[in-house]
Amino acid sequence: VQLQASGGGLVQAGGSLRLSCAASGRTISTYTMGWFRQAPGKEREFVAAIRWSGGSAAYADSVKGRFAMSRDNAKNTVFLQMDSLKPEDTAVYYCAAAPGQAVTSGYVYWGQGTLVTVSS
Repeated sequence: VQLQASGGGLVQAGGSLRLSCAASGRTISTYTMGWFRQAPGKEREFVAAIRWSGGSAAYADSVKGRFAMSRDNAKNTVFLQMDSLKPEDTAVYYCAAAPGQAVTSGYVYWGQGTLVTVSS
């Protein structure tokens, strides 16, 4: 599976961005899809995920209530709607795919990342 993330950019605090992750090479309908981020000088952290079996998305506490993840299996694409952005959301955001049901681990395919910068 090849993953291509897009939609990052520069936004002021309180603003919104919508990230997209387009998959190719294989359908994502059988993969748990996730978003992770890595801020400068920090380790990569889990942001959100939706299991391949469906159900509601899982979120990190730091983004709960502000971010919303969705998937469109027909378009082989997942999205991350980010609202009420804060400077601490600044990071490179990565999408990833996992064959299992775990939402924070087991990811085997990773996109190249898209940079989100939130100014104060």
